[in-house]
Amino acid sequence: MTFVSLIIPVFNEEKVLPTFYDELVGVLDNVDFRSEIIFVDDGSADNTWVSLNQLRSQDSRIKLLCLSRNFGHQAALLAGIENAKGECVITMDGDLEHPPELIPVLVKKWRQGAKIVNTRRRSSAHLPIGKKLTSSLFYKIFRFLSGLELNPGMADYRLLDQQVITELKGIKEKALFLRGILQWVGFEQEIVDYEAGSRSVGKSKFSLTKMTQLALNAITAFSTIPLRVATLLGFVFSMISFSYLAYAAYAWMFTDYSAEGWKAVIGLLLFLGGVQLICIGIIGEYLGRVYLEVKERPAYIVKLNEGFEND
Repeated sequence: MTFVSLIIPVFNEEKVLPTFYDELVGVLDNVDFRSEIIFVDDGSADNTWVSLNQLRSQDSRIKLLCLSRNFGHQAALLAGIENAKGECVITMDGDLEHPPELIPVLVKKWRQGAKIVNTRRRSSAHLPIGKKLTSSLFYKIFRFLSGLELNPGMADYRLLDQQVITELKGIKEKALFLRGILQWVGFEQEIVDYEAGSRSVGKSKFSLTKMTQLALNAITAFSTIPLRVATLLGFVFSMISFSYLAYAAYAWMFTDYSAEGWKAVIGLLLFLGGVQLICIGIIGEYLGRVYLEVKERPAYIVKLNEGFEND
């Protein structure tokens, strides 16, 4: 019988876990495949780990990983993926925004030949307008810069075949952006649309700072166009400066015109200084990524694990 691994990263989700588990089990108890449920506690500060152990005491399918601190959603997903034993892996969030009833659909698409089955969230009325706009803008920028077809609404709710997992384990990047990497590796892919659920308790832990960091990781990991733009800006402003110097020299030697306007000069200097700082910042972002990669620190550290003893 088919064996499927479910990877569920959680961070301070003790209140929603019982409800999520009930809905998940309601689906898994009525499918034609075996499963293991791997919860990854990404350094929670509440009683999430205690709640997870209570669930495990009543369900032998549950396995637990506790990271030594909050390494981030992408690292937690990777931790679960690298410890999964299934013929395919399904990653999803444990906050009920990813509906468990979609799991049999994902497995069906996989059985029909898809190596990666992505999900795409339809526009949801309960999402803040700011999140909708920033998300749409990010996907447009990412597609333009990377050349990879990443659709708005695509989430980390997906199924991965074991062949894809093998390739994923060979990628040693620290600044992970799994959505981009999984488009980059190729293979046969399908998309399943879904209506996002709403949280019954709590709120999203994915802050604006974390979203910005993820966006920077995504762009710098898949495109060098920002560096080329910085170089192009340097050439453009150099040509403008040389042209102006040539014009000023000509006016001084052959005409009675004398350049005036210190305010304009100061404004131009400040503008050029700003452009230079932006370009240096772009270079700094890429240099920072190189710095993090060459140290070869692990993407995550597991502090505790439960249920893997017989693997």
